[in-house]
Amino acid sequence: MRNFLLGSAFSFLLLIAVGTLALPQGGGSQAASSETYRQLNLFGDIFERVRNDYVEQSDDAELVEAAINGMLASLDPHSTYLNPKKFREMQVQTRGEFGGLGIEVTMDNGLVKVVTPIDDTPAARAGLKAGDLITHLDGTPVLGMTLSEAVEQMRGPVSSKIKISVQREGEDGPLDFEITRDVIKVQSVRSHAEDDIGYVRITTFNEQTEEGLKKALSSLKSEIGGDRIKGYVLDLRNNPGGLLDQAIAVADAFMDQGEIVSTRGRDEANQQRYNAREGDLTDGKPVVVLVNGGSASASEIVAGALQDHHRAIVLGTKSFGKGSVQTIIPIQGQGALRMTTARYYTPSGHSIQAKGIVPDIEVPQAKIELLEQRPRTSEADLRNRLAPEEEEAAKGEGDSAKEAAPEAATPAGSDEDFQLLRALDLLRGLSLFHANAASR
Repeated sequence: MRNFLLGSAFSFLLLIAVGTLALPQGGGSQAASSETYRQLNLFGDIFERVRNDYVEQSDDAELVEAAINGMLASLDPHSTYLNPKKFREMQVQTRGEFGGLGIEVTMDNGLVKVVTPIDDTPAARAGLKAGDLITHLDGTPVLGMTLSEAVEQMRGPVSSKIKISVQREGEDGPLDFEITRDVIKVQSVRSHAEDDIGYVRITTFNEQTEEGLKKALSSLKSEIGGDRIKGYVLDLRNNPGGLLDQAIAVADAFMDQGEIVSTRGRDEANQQRYNAREGDLTDGKPVVVLVNGGSASASEIVAGALQDHHRAIVLGTKSFGKGSVQTIIPIQGQGALRMTTARYYTPSGHSIQAKGIVPDIEVPQAKIELLEQRPRTSEADLRNRLAPEEEEAAKGEGDSAKEAAPEAATPAGSDEDFQLLRALDLLRGLSLFHANAASR
């Protein structure tokens, strides 16, 4: 099975080798071949001129990488070249696990601040606490590092050690911890009970998502009671996407049958369709899916499938509108090519490219009144984005999709989360309606 990338930086890996450039040969393609060679010679001439005459010394590798990225950026916003370092980072995000310490961090006045240690990880067991300021890593001052540089230094091979020095409020001097790195799994699924309703939030679609969703649903059934559960809220707000197979697995968990998504590339013979398997893990209970302008790609596949099959009510604001699939093509020793190779379609046959999923019930995030008015960038706003299939419709949408519905800076799942409160009310109303109908 080929592996595809659907989010901003996630992918299945298409394990194929990249050979030399094959130019058109023979017959009517000979003119095209000659023109291609002339264009490549033009690039070579300009490359040499820059190397020799630019006002400052240039790095050949950086020039070539910039040229490659320029070529790919002219295609669409999601095609790009991943150098070896970026490719490794993408693989870590895709797997959803890495060798590290198990802490969520941010920058605070030039130092790395511990937001929270993750339960049952080396950092938690060693005694790091929320609010600790990391000052040194293996004796090297953190001051002057970027957050990504510090995170990269804290990650490393499993079973390797690192010495961390921290400042802690209430302590007279620095505290030193020697911590042994372990496998850290990125928790992409979180859940809790909202009285008689199960709340499940998926923050990204990585290799841990399907397993995490199954555990969450099982835990909610045990906590609430299978007969007492009135329904589920599936929160996909601000989820940028991820792996295609994980999006299919998530939709499948709420469905018994039917198409989930199809993909179509340049060659119509390569069209793929993915269908649900028998077995609804929620036992047919009502479902509300929350989406907003930050819900993209794999999130839109799940929302679109459940909406088209009338399996769930989609509530919130219009989603991002990224309806394309990226394939990751490793280049031996040189990173990988991330290239758009297909569009995906909801079960009803609609492409959401630059359109988004329109919720069944539009509910802006608010607390009595809108907390924050700010335009939200969508796929339709991106430079060189793929046009919707219906060109005439695309022209109209390109002019009208400059502003998405306003979003509020309210933490998902909090008591002030207006969209969630509406979803809970809706599920309880549906449960009451069905109970009354059954008693007649």
